[in-house]
Amino acid sequence: MNSISFIVLLVAVAGFLILRLILVPVIGNNEKDAKKIRTRLLSLGELTHQPEYSLVRQKYLRHLSPAEVWLESLPIVKPIDDLIEQTGKYYPAYRIIILMIALGSIGATIVGLVFSNIVFCLAAFFLFSVLPLLKLNSDRKKRLVAFEDQLPEAIDSIIRALRSGFPFNEALHFVGNEMSDPIGYEFRTVFDEINYGQDIRTAFNYLLIRVPSKNLVTLVSAVLIQRETGGNLAELLNKITTVMRKKVKFQRKLMTLTAEARMSAIVLALLPVIIFVAISISSPLFIQPLFDTELGHLLLEFGLFLQIVGVLWVRKQIDFDL
Repeated sequence: MNSISFIVLLVAVAGFLILRLILVPVIGNNEKDAKKIRTRLLSLGELTHQPEYSLVRQKYLRHLSPAEVWLESLPIVKPIDDLIEQTGKYYPAYRIIILMIALGSIGATIVGLVFSNIVFCLAAFFLFSVLPLLKLNSDRKKRLVAFEDQLPEAIDSIIRALRSGFPFNEALHFVGNEMSDPIGYEFRTVFDEINYGQDIRTAFNYLLIRVPSKNLVTLVSAVLIQRETGGNLAELLNKITTVMRKKVKFQRKLMTLTAEARMSAIVLALLPVIIFVAISISSPLFIQPLFDTELGHLLLEFGLFLQIVGVLWVRKQIDFDL
């Protein structure tokens, strides 16, 4: 691998890590949470790659052509498809991939016309192509926060319905009709899936895929265990919602106390890149030796390596696992 190829690789990795640093504190896309929820799903329902789909997925696929259904079945599309579903929207994931390629190509072309530098072109392609994913992650985070804010109130409604003599399925229906989206829509979907013959375990597993919330995992675990072992579900849910409210309160307090540190981390991660771009625009001849000489290549490689190490270290300091 020559020096230019190695520099290109380091730029791509550095850009990815900087974006991950921004995504963790601002958007909150935590891979640890996803792994924990996936593990819990496997333990609850032995969820594997099942051939059937939820009612939501079946309705969505029904409007696609055979070619689009084939594209949606490709492994590379599945993570984006899950991300779209978690935002509460339903459109083909392959269109997001096409949009990413188009934006990346446009960005790389513009930067190439201005700088005529392959490193900048590849960096621009990467940065522009991830813009749709940033938007999806932002929508997902907003919806997840709204869902978790509504969840304690929804559990209180289920408790009141159970104490009034309603069965659990009707309690879900009551929450779905009385509460606003996103929780109203999700609980209505669970009720419809159970009503159309889906067992409650599978219906809740699909709910956890659409809404990857650790608080929701607690609720689903309690319901499924109670159905197997018996007991007073209303009292159990009452204890869960008390703990849930305390946890939400603590999370908000922690986010407030660490807001300055998280913003400082983002600024520190972006500052070298911003300064480099500013110097490239204002004095391109000043940094030209970095690309024309062996010593310049060495300095670029070492600087990008330190940038990657710094981003990883700062991310580790601000990544709170609650």
